Amino acid sequence: MRLNFSILLFFILTLSYSQVNKKPNILLLYMDDLRPELNSYGSKHIYSPNIDKLAEKGVQFNEAYANVAVCGASRASMLTGIYPGIDYFIDYKTRVDIEKNDIVTIPKLLKNNGYTTISNGKIYHFLDDKWDDWDEVWRPYAFDNPEGIEPIDWWQSLWKDYQTTENKELEKITGKGPAFEIANVKDSVLIDGLLTNKVIRDIKRLKNKSSPFFLTAGFISNHLPFIAPKRFWDIYDYDSIKLPLNDSPPINAPNISISYNAELIYGYLGIPKKGDLPLDLSKKLTHGYYATVSYVDHLIGKIINTLDEEGIANNTIIVFVSDHGFNLKEHSQWGKYTSHRTSGKVPLIIYDPRNPSKINSNSLVELVDIYPTLLELLDLDKPKHKLDGKSLVNILRNPYHENKSHVFMKNAKGYSIKTANYSYTEYLNLKGNRQFIDNMLFDHKNDSNETVNLSNEVKYKSVVDSLSNLLHKKYQFNIYAVSYTHLTLPTTPYV
Repeated sequence: MRLNFSILLFFILTLSYSQVNKKPNILLLYMDDLRPELNSYGSKHIYSPNIDKLAEKGVQFNEAYANVAVCGASRASMLTGIYPGIDYFIDYKTRVDIEKNDIVTIPKLLKNNGYTTISNGKIYHFLDDKWDDWDEVWRPYAFDNPEGIEPIDWWQSLWKDYQTTENKELEKITGKGPAFEIANVKDSVLIDGLLTNKVIRDIKRLKNKSSPFFLTAGFISNHLPFIAPKRFWDIYDYDSIKLPLNDSPPINAPNISISYNAELIYGYLGIPKKGDLPLDLSKKLTHGYYATVSYVDHLIGKIINTLDEEGIANNTIIVFVSDHGFNLKEHSQWGKYTSHRTSGKVPLIIYDPRNPSKINSNSLVELVDIYPTLLELLDLDKPKHKLDGKSLVNILRNPYHENKSHVFMKNAKGYSIKTANYSYTEYLNLKGNRQFIDNMLFDHKNDSNETVNLSNEVKYKSVVDSLSNLLHKKYQFNIYAVSYTHLTLPTTPYV
């Protein structure tokens, strides 16, 4: 009896020691097409109480940018920690397992270090991309659908989650449906509701494991078509929906910078092929986007509450981030993949319960910074490949710390440098010899809405020259993949 008691006591003490000394869990809340239009970011017309609470506990980054303003490429860049190049991480069709298969991704590195890694929802664009990086890969419908959709059928298991009979039939017949739907259904019926229930089940079964977890929740509701349960539409008054004042292309904007809403036109019914969208349709689309924000906010609240209820919140780092932003009629555009800050700017909140901070940071950061940040937070060795990002741990400890002077972004037809004061973009012949086509400069101190292109103004010539030199010198490999020596980098880049 005494021996059995000793064994039991040893087991209890060993378990307690392992739990105390276990590395922290990581919960990645990964959004699709979500711009930082949240209450915590100053958008008081948005109802996002759960994300707001997370921002109050952690560090909210007010100047965070995606490195590519399109989903597949942006996700690949963030999860590998490297910038896009001339032949990889280009568009939504990006596959890491084809373009950079030798790279050790965040989930792969964590898995190699004893983490249980679970991909829920849309993490990579393709369901089966880098499959072996995970202990488990799951998407609603791909695995739980009685109609038997194959797991690799990434398209059907993503976002066209129509619930009304009419829209289901339209989508079945035409391959398209409307760009929004008011679904009078329970929260759990839609894809993100199913996803949330799966993440909650994961938390409950993983909480007592001796190994830490890297658990993801890849939400898609903020992506077209904007579908949310009716009660989240009801939060917002249609008549109060305001459209942006900067709803025209910027003055002096080069033609190459203007997107023509291809995602809307070719993906959804009832969208005019030319000209502006009617006022009513514009307001309904905006209304739908807001409804999806509040819907996902509610689901995030359920997940975070589960961490508390299961007693593991104090050992779980939370990263809340979006793959890129979205234009809601700004600059006459609907969609992403432009050089504008509405496309590239993203919400980013990091909460480390071991070192909570309630102060927002205005430091410039980019999504490639997340990889080295997690490495430092977890005290893990770097992978063999060079990481392009810079750890944000100094900012997490002191939000007033300045991380870098600029960030780098690739867009559909060119490359951008974003500084505290300026946004500079060069459009190049991407299919040929990378010759200069045009450029665009915005002065964010005087024109935060990016309404006037100043690249040809004499007053701003030194700014253009400085940022152009910085772009071509520092990012020559990402633009040309060859060594260029004729460009001179300014001693002090203009920021």
